[in-house]
Amino acid sequence: MSDEPKTLDPAAVTRPAPVPERPAPTPDGGRTARWTLGLVSVGLVLAALNLRPAITSLGALLEEVSAGLHMSGTVAGILTSVPPLCFAIFGITAPRLARRFGPAAVVCAGMAAILAGLLLRPLASGTAAFLAASALALMGIAVSNVLMPVIVKRYFPDRIGSMTGLYSMALALGTSLAAALTVPMTDALGGDWRLGLGVWAVIAALAVLPWLPLVKDRTGTARTEPGTKESGAGSRTESRSAPRTESRTASRTGSGTAPAAETALRPLYRSRTAWALACFFGLQATGAYITMGWMPQIFRDAGVPASTAGVLLAVTMVMGVPLAFVIPRLATRMRHQGPIVVALGTCGLVGYTGLLLAPAGGAWVWAVLLGISNCSFPLALTMIGMRSRTGTGVVRLSAFAQCVGYLISIPGPLLVGVLYQHSGGWGVPIALMGGLMVPQMIVGSLAGRDRTIEDES
Repeated sequence: MSDEPKTLDPAAVTRPAPVPERPAPTPDGGRTARWTLGLVSVGLVLAALNLRPAITSLGALLEEVSAGLHMSGTVAGILTSVPPLCFAIFGITAPRLARRFGPAAVVCAGMAAILAGLLLRPLASGTAAFLAASALALMGIAVSNVLMPVIVKRYFPDRIGSMTGLYSMALALGTSLAAALTVPMTDALGGDWRLGLGVWAVIAALAVLPWLPLVKDRTGTARTEPGTKESGAGSRTESRSAPRTESRTASRTGSGTAPAAETALRPLYRSRTAWALACFFGLQATGAYITMGWMPQIFRDAGVPASTAGVLLAVTMVMGVPLAFVIPRLATRMRHQGPIVVALGTCGLVGYTGLLLAPAGGAWVWAVLLGISNCSFPLALTMIGMRSRTGTGVVRLSAFAQCVGYLISIPGPLLVGVLYQHSGGWGVPIALMGGLMVPQMIVGSLAGRDRTIEDES
């Protein structure tokens, strides 16, 4: 039921809202073919599987790689901070590339870059070449990271929650599989770390294939017209804002044909919601990279066997497989996602408190709780898709939130290492990890408010 005024200027509205039950129209006015949607679904899953193995497989073999390439301890430490740095630097280019070539083509190129990097990295004879090959793979990951929410908004506007959950689940699965299987596969291949890293190129090669037929689709920044309501709980646009937005467009252009949202998005850095979402993304990424980089060592220093510590990390990562599908669907059914943010942050606080007080005694419980807390990542991706009405808005918000967020996350793992070295134990670093949960819950609650970035313009 619309709340539009009964006497609405016809010049302010150029087209009626689509019927919610119908499939979302493509930008050219046609209907997206079922085979195309199926191909995109397969492509999303395979792409998501490839967004972390380049990182976690290296972490599993970092000692062997460092010895093989004669890396110093400082270089090896810096290597753990390269991923978020590359995500921030290269991710900012994704919106411009998507406008020029279309998001599907850019994701296809991203998968090809991951494949090339994973193939070249084992061939590196020195540290510089290894870092360059790693940067190539991370570049592909960066642009694909930013454009995943855009692809969902473009092809599945009525299923944002479920499709975000699907690729988030695949991402968590790829992360945990690389962490758990890289060392055993390396041993099975004769103990050569080069083969252990290179084997992940097989999945990357498969991920390129579904995107090839979509390369010519350059209409990926499809707009959801202001004032329309998409079917599904996660992608609704409130009708209460339609008269205001459409009237603003008419007054600026003389007609209702130019989207007001695109004009209003120019000063995105002035949006409180965009900044809250970027800070939330950055703090959850900080916790995730600290967990991936340091949690096994925390358990080992507490007396847990090395093999068990690796399994505990895999348990933490695998928690994201089921929850990454459930949380986005739940989030899209809520007007305010703050309660989910607080619930996940509370799990993190309890988990870090347990690590501080009884790291070995309750190791399995702490691993599960921290795994639940790390599911703030799919929640952040879901909120990116919900905080803008248009495809243009989503691509810019995704780039802003992820690039700023990854910049925020860079110091975290390094700071934990410095505190551990200078304090002589894990008390201060773990206290820092737990303390970061508090601002994460605050900014996450602000980002979860029922509004869009267009509302703030």
